Amino acid sequence: RADGSVEETGPVRAAQQHGPTHTGAVTSVAALKPDLCVSGGRDKSVAVCSWRSGAALRRFVGHEREVTKVTSALDSNRVFSASRDKTVMMWELHGTSGPSQRFPGHDLVVTGLAVSPDASQLCTGSRDNTVCKWDTETGECLGRAAISRNLVTHLCWVPGEPYLIQTSEDKTIRIWDSRELQVAHVFPAKQHIQTCCDVSQDGRYCLSSSSGSAGEGSEATLWDLRQTRNRVREYKGHFQTTTSCVFLPQGPALAPSIATSSYDSTVKVWDRDTGACLATLCLEGSGPLTSLAACDSSTLLCASFNSGIHVLQMSDHAGLALEEVAAF
Repeated sequence: RADGSVEETGPVRAAQQHGPTHTGAVTSVAALKPDLCVSGGRDKSVAVCSWRSGAALRRFVGHEREVTKVTSALDSNRVFSASRDKTVMMWELHGTSGPSQRFPGHDLVVTGLAVSPDASQLCTGSRDNTVCKWDTETGECLGRAAISRNLVTHLCWVPGEPYLIQTSEDKTIRIWDSRELQVAHVFPAKQHIQTCCDVSQDGRYCLSSSSGSAGEGSEATLWDLRQTRNRVREYKGHFQTTTSCVFLPQGPALAPSIATSSYDSTVKVWDRDTGACLATLCLEGSGPLTSLAACDSSTLLCASFNSGIHVLQMSDHAGLALEEVAAF
């Protein structure tokens, strides 16, 4: 450990290696249905895979540059992808190989992507300082809002609410009202660029993660969405930029938990309420980790620069254990 202490570990199972889903870095991964995920990569493709078998079930090709973000609405057969080619596309899981809808209109790389729970509306954000709202059926732009220096890094929808959370390179986290596409609240600015955000399933809290280096910054932050709208807690332990943060479904960890991934090649699981780090896994040789997705109460997917998508399993025997079981 960094503090000089030694942690005893039990026997480590060899992770099962499947054929790589993407050629090159995987930039984004998202959970679909119980055993499916969608991912995007520098190879410009969007892939739908079974994370249990590592088998690629569909591959969508249409972007001209690297895919930056992928997402899907819960229980929807549609997936969405954003790209450095300034476009967003919608794909049908059971449709043709081409996009069923395109959403052009941003002037720079699209870096934020969130779909409403009913999949009727899509919100996108870009380095062009704008957030846009779209009708997923018609592809029509329903609204466009620009804020100076608001270089969007991530967007996520608040479950059951007409609100969105957005992180930015200007170090702030904004709450947007999607109905009028107006900012409803801005949290106090952090010290570093905010890279990612997530919202708890009950809509009470949001998470954001920070850039950083040499142990400075690189934290995740818990925010109250309902009452005081204040900062609740920070989770510090990564040594480089924390790229992704997710709330974990209730499961092996007895307490409500979150997970983070970082450019330092580690994934950490934290006790949401105390801030204690419950488990750390270093993915040797993976390079920077780019994206996390929670599949169920015990399974995490982690996208990496060098070694594809890692399937991580959590178990609670004598304390929480986190191990890699497969990669594809």
